[in-house]
Amino acid sequence: MSGGRLNSLEIAARAEIRPMEQIAEAMGLPGEFVEPYGSGVAKIDLAAIDALQDRPRAKYVLVTAVTPTPLGEGKTTTTVGLGQGLQHIGRRAVLALRQPSLGPTMGIKGGGAGAGRSQVVPMERLNLHLTGDIHAVAAAHNQLAAQVDNHLMRGAPSGLDPARTTWRRTVDIDDRPLRRVVVGLGGNGTVRETGFDITAASEVMAALSLSRSLADLRERMGRIVVGWTRDGDPVTAEDIRAAGAMTVLLKQALRPNLMQTIEHTPVLVHCGPFGNIATGNSSVVADLIGQRCGEFLVTEAGFASDMGAERFFNIKCRVSGLAPDAAVVVTTVRALKAHSGRHRVVAGRPLPDEMLAENPDEVREGADNLRHHIGIVRRHGVPVVVAVNAFASDHASEHDAIRRVAAEEGAACAVSTHVADGGEGAAELAELVVQATQESARFEFLYPEQASLEEKITAIATQVYGADGVDISPGARRDLDEFTRRGYGSLPVCVAKTHLSLSADPSLRGAPTGWRLPVREVRLSAGAGFVYLICGDMQTMPGLGSAPAAEQIDIDENGETVGLY
Repeated sequence: MSGGRLNSLEIAARAEIRPMEQIAEAMGLPGEFVEPYGSGVAKIDLAAIDALQDRPRAKYVLVTAVTPTPLGEGKTTTTVGLGQGLQHIGRRAVLALRQPSLGPTMGIKGGGAGAGRSQVVPMERLNLHLTGDIHAVAAAHNQLAAQVDNHLMRGAPSGLDPARTTWRRTVDIDDRPLRRVVVGLGGNGTVRETGFDITAASEVMAALSLSRSLADLRERMGRIVVGWTRDGDPVTAEDIRAAGAMTVLLKQALRPNLMQTIEHTPVLVHCGPFGNIATGNSSVVADLIGQRCGEFLVTEAGFASDMGAERFFNIKCRVSGLAPDAAVVVTTVRALKAHSGRHRVVAGRPLPDEMLAENPDEVREGADNLRHHIGIVRRHGVPVVVAVNAFASDHASEHDAIRRVAAEEGAACAVSTHVADGGEGAAELAELVVQATQESARFEFLYPEQASLEEKITAIATQVYGADGVDISPGARRDLDEFTRRGYGSLPVCVAKTHLSLSADPSLRGAPTGWRLPVREVRLSAGAGFVYLICGDMQTMPGLGSAPAAEQIDIDENGETVGLY
């Protein structure tokens, strides 16, 4: 629904920004751990983790979603709305969100601050640079790349083979031509083919998000594998003496950022790994702080439950030691109509008129996708609440259809109008979440640590995605065998695939059957602590579309930003 007559940018611009000392005080965070970073933003000292250890733990709530359309279904907005809704019913809540990447902000998806009356503010600061953490990640990543090429130019005393050097470069912009480049031209370097990834897909970003302390971050930087010798031995950032400088570049970025919602609910914003080509979750340290600062800690995981939530359960929770008490699966009428297979949604274009017509039967036809995502969460032993992110174009009969589907699956369901009404519009959802956290959660990982890499891949493909099996390319299989032989077989697995389908084919809607997961490439993220698969046509550097959001962003005659959302 629309947030009144004002658009999201106008609502955010008119929001009251309270001093960060007040926000910290509301969450019981002593001022000695809070460093203001300009208006509406602060950094939190990691010493707060140990200082708050004697406090009770908050209920831990994950927000995930059905498979989205290219427009997105408002998962971050619902997370913000839920936090405000909990506050509205008298519960103390803290949110933990990722920092938006400039790539999608300037590309198709737009920013990641929420919408309408459920936003994080200052919205413009959140979406553009914030405290510079993402730029620090890019600097650390590219410092390593520079030292790798310097190492090669000077004879590679580690034995690093130029032909087996795997470390790429990064930039926080969607820039398709940089996917494959040649470096070392000009007669003063080692000529080799390499490429760029977007910063949100950087191993450094993932390692930062999973680090529990500065010492842990330093160890993770040292473990990063930049390539291999001719004998097949790994060469690390430690081997080429880059890990220390990388850690120094990241020292301030390891401290979570504190912000607020429009209704002044505290928000911890930290790290920004993508949900389809990285781990898709905010940081462990933000959660370790937030869990001691309220009755509820609400976090979101990128894209649908097969993407960010699966990594939340099987990667992040292994590192943090925390277990979720409940999960919210966000859906929309338009997403389920799209999953009926009767409509095609294109980013940057209005929804087809026929898709806006009242049609609860289409909603039920597409509901297998919702059923599947409820099942993914339940497979991990976590109670589920379904949240319908309501739009003005929805019809009551369509909401009723979703409620019936949820009831058939044994899940509570709330229709939430938080975009238009803020926390009041999410009050029903908040009440259901409180009830769900009082159930007996029996959280469990999808696979044991000692399972083989191929067994882990197969478990994700068949039990989460619904595939019949896995097809691993010869090159990927060789790499899997080599990683296992080198002692990396106990690592969890992170799968990069399209977020627009449960399968690896973005054109397959609903809950497709009769398909196999094609594993094209395997990469080792030893510093972050997982093995990274690239499936189908997935790219780790996105490209701009035909009408990128950047074309609409400008400043007006008063110097105010327009077109940012």
